[in-house]
Amino acid sequence: MSPPDFSALDAVGLNLQAVFNLAELPAPLRERVLHATCPQAGFQQLILIGNAGPALWRALCADDIDGDDPIDAFSVREVNRWFEQRHPGRTQHRLYPGNAPVNLQQLGQHAGWHHDSPFKVGIQAELGTWFAYRVALLTNTTLRTTTPLRTRSPCRDCADTPCITTCPADAMAGGGFALDACIDYRQQPGSRCADTCVARLACPVGEARRYDTAQIRHVYSNSLRMIRHYRATQA
Repeated sequence: MSPPDFSALDAVGLNLQAVFNLAELPAPLRERVLHATCPQAGFQQLILIGNAGPALWRALCADDIDGDDPIDAFSVREVNRWFEQRHPGRTQHRLYPGNAPVNLQQLGQHAGWHHDSPFKVGIQAELGTWFAYRVALLTNTTLRTTTPLRTRSPCRDCADTPCITTCPADAMAGGGFALDACIDYRQQPGSRCADTCVARLACPVGEARRYDTAQIRHVYSNSLRMIRHYRATQA
């Protein structure tokens, strides 16, 4: 199998990549992935692509891309360009972004990127929480697969738990994560978490990879809009 060349994706900040053989995925995860497409399509591999740190946002801003979700639009465009250039004649089916019921967190755990954190954002020892899943493809490529990372969750060695103690909503004070408390606080007038997450910022892991302030504001402003829309439809 040929080694994958992801340099074009690295150049635009899509700097996390993993290649899996479908046949080697854990059975529940494989079945869920294959359920999203025609089993006769001949796909052999799954390519998971993400970003770590602020490079993707900076590349997007330099490109001046627009739209309802510029991060998704930019990521899909760049991945499509990369695939067409590096794998002409091969086929792909995009699972994410899209409506396929693929569990990105499970794929990330399989790649060794993702551990759970108290505030329910994936965390990794080197990157902290400053990474995200951007594109997942089924392909008929024959690339060399990625060796999963084997790292210990940094939360297991955290004694001070600043994410818990600084959370203005006390969403983790009960030993779990109280989603309703988080959401209710974010919607309050003057909320400190309207366009950020105080708990996430308090985590020292991977601080050098932290997103730019504008990216954090973009992500959390979008999520708050979705929360308000959902709550309005449920009223």
